[in-house]
Amino acid sequence: MDVLSDQDLLRECRVDTFRSGGAGGQHQNKVESGVRLTHRGTGIVVSSRRHRSQHRNREDALRKLREKLAQLDRTDPPRIPTRVPRGQRRKRLEEKRKRSRLKRLRKRPPAEDG
Repeated sequence: MDVLSDQDLLRECRVDTFRSGGAGGQHQNKVESGVRLTHRGTGIVVSSRRHRSQHRNREDALRKLREKLAQLDRTDPPRIPTRVPRGQRRKRLEEKRKRSRLKRLRKRPPAEDG
């Protein structure tokens, strides 16, 4: 994925501002300093209300959005299957035998003819 400038990335997003709320007093309760970015292409939503300044919150939200977009773009390396060690295989089979014996003991005894 190519690196977009802040302006280009903001053009791809819907930007909402809101009152941060919570502790912080009059400034947070009166000023819309919280920023929510909704990326139109992917539907990813990030928000920031950490700072008192709307500009710093916008920068913070852009950073979070870039991280999420990079995470979407990332591909996991293929898994290389490994063999189960002989001792582990023996242990698994022994556990299966124990479980089988337990279940056989729980069965109803065969009906007697008489």
